[in-house]
Amino acid sequence: MSVAVTLPNVRGAMTADAPLAPLVWFKSGGAAQWLFEPADAADLSAFLADLDPAVPVMPLGLGSNLIVRDGGWPGVVVRLGKAFSFATAQGSELACGGGTSGILVSSNARDAGVAGLEFLRSIPGTVGGFVRMNGGAYGRETADVLVSCVVVLRDGAVATLTLDQLGYRYRHSALPEGAIVVEATFVGTPGDAAVIQAEMDRIAAAREASQPLRSKTGGSTFKNPDGHKAWVLIDAAGCRGLRIGDAQVSEKHCNFLLNLGAASSADIEALGEEVRARVKATSGIELEWEIQRVGVSA
Repeated sequence: MSVAVTLPNVRGAMTADAPLAPLVWFKSGGAAQWLFEPADAADLSAFLADLDPAVPVMPLGLGSNLIVRDGGWPGVVVRLGKAFSFATAQGSELACGGGTSGILVSSNARDAGVAGLEFLRSIPGTVGGFVRMNGGAYGRETADVLVSCVVVLRDGAVATLTLDQLGYRYRHSALPEGAIVVEATFVGTPGDAAVIQAEMDRIAAAREASQPLRSKTGGSTFKNPDGHKAWVLIDAAGCRGLRIGDAQVSEKHCNFLLNLGAASSADIEALGEEVRARVKATSGIELEWEIQRVGVSA
């Protein structure tokens, strides 16, 4: 799977043949040929500017919403570490690093008396993923709160993109291929910290009650088709609890796939495709993957 290439010098950390399974929620999949954790945005920009354009590059956040195939990633995985994890309030706006978790964004917004960002607490990912996928939950999505984002393009150029330039649709953006989000600005409204915390608690309780949060999972597997809930279609197709090896459709929320222990990424992806086939056969509706599937098969 390797790509023969000389890597540019970096100030951050570069690891060869880095296992990705420990870094993703499913705890499955192969290794990255290289794992790069840049020191800062300038380090990332310089690295990409000097890197052979033929080398595949993939950003990695918290590792939710992701199946890394068992053959791993033939190129560079970029993981945004502590330098990219911050959320700083300026009035009703928050400037956030691309590696910042939704919990940190919403907590810092609460501390600054900024309401409207509570829903980000419930999305298991980082700001970069929210921006790329128009992440959302509980009736709100990134498009409702994003002002702009700063990205490093595959050629190393740095660009600021406004909300209008991102062409948001349901779980989709027009973010350029290969762009890595290093910062984003969100906007809320003035609010009382106690009221904001109460809303965060309500969302957390709702998630705990309805989703298999303590399992090895990837989050919501399929997008909700227009006018339908994916989980209802999956349940109606008789897929609740369905298994392939150690991969299982969650019995608690059947739009979640689980790794019960030793499932390979191939098992998990095959289970998802079996669910899609059964839903198509029973309802005529073709489910679209929400989870990203990347890398090469073993």
